[in-house]
Amino acid sequence: MLRGAMTPEMGRAEDVAKKIRIELEMRGLHKEPVGIDIIELPVLFALQREGIKVVDGQQLMSNARVIKTQDEISLLNTSAMMVDAAYDELYRAMKPGLRENEAVGLVSKVLYDLGSEYVEAVNAISGERCNPHPHVFSDRVLRPGDPVYYDILHSYMGYRTCYYRCFTVGYASHAMVDAYKRCRDYLDAAIELVRPGRTTAEIAAVWPKAEEFGFPNEESCFALQYGHGIGLAIWEKPVISRLVSFEHPVTIEPGMVFALETFWPSTDGWSAARIEEEIVVTPTGHEVITRFPAEELLVAGAHYFTVNGPLPTIRETEAPPSARVLDMIEASAKTERVGVSG
Repeated sequence: MLRGAMTPEMGRAEDVAKKIRIELEMRGLHKEPVGIDIIELPVLFALQREGIKVVDGQQLMSNARVIKTQDEISLLNTSAMMVDAAYDELYRAMKPGLRENEAVGLVSKVLYDLGSEYVEAVNAISGERCNPHPHVFSDRVLRPGDPVYYDILHSYMGYRTCYYRCFTVGYASHAMVDAYKRCRDYLDAAIELVRPGRTTAEIAAVWPKAEEFGFPNEESCFALQYGHGIGLAIWEKPVISRLVSFEHPVTIEPGMVFALETFWPSTDGWSAARIEEEIVVTPTGHEVITRFPAEELLVAGAHYFTVNGPLPTIRETEAPPSARVLDMIEASAKTERVGVSG
């Protein structure tokens, strides 16, 4: 009752249970099991005291939502479209000095302006916060060369999104470019397998083992290489993971809609790439409904120019010394040697 705000002595749980018992008795169903998917514990206990047998209805409801109708797919597509627009605005806004929480505010405004009824979360992760991967935003300020990735979760007419995109600010290191390519390759390999008749085990098999990217076991890296159904809830069936899919494979069917998300840490030890696509299973294959570009790493806020033209967007974070600097170092060393010998 109101998530525990009603205290036990108020008797509200008992009142609810009695009303349910009366309705069941009127229909001759009071001796039949009652399936419930979500319930507060005081109400559960009160129903049991009324002699009602409560059984798990969550699996039944989850199974009923696995295959989406065409109307549901249209709503999921519309919900993803709104995030497309949010990423476009965010890409234009990202630059050194922007804070993660400001990015969250910008995304929320775009979504609500477009008609979202609920922005559940905008995870904004940048710089050294990228690895290990948290799922919250902070007031960290973006800096040149930062990796940054976002997950946007919102609801349009009840239908959700789970939609990652990854960027760098100003320029990217070679290590980050390599991490993004690895992350994208794993995602593309999974997407390629999505079609009726394939299984979740086949998809999970193309993803790396936990030990290959720094984790001791599959449980410790659960949800980093991951797939999950999406619809009225952000996490629905089927779940795709090396943790569970090999022993409990699920056959892919037309009308399923799920998200596939991959992660790869950079060799620099602190940056990482994270990408996600939402997939509709069609009778002959699949359709990707998350359309903001992610085939290659996007650089935001790249507007730095020197007398010789624009700075490259891919470069080492610690630039090697120029020939002129090397000549100056050598000349200084010669001077020191002459001074010592004199």
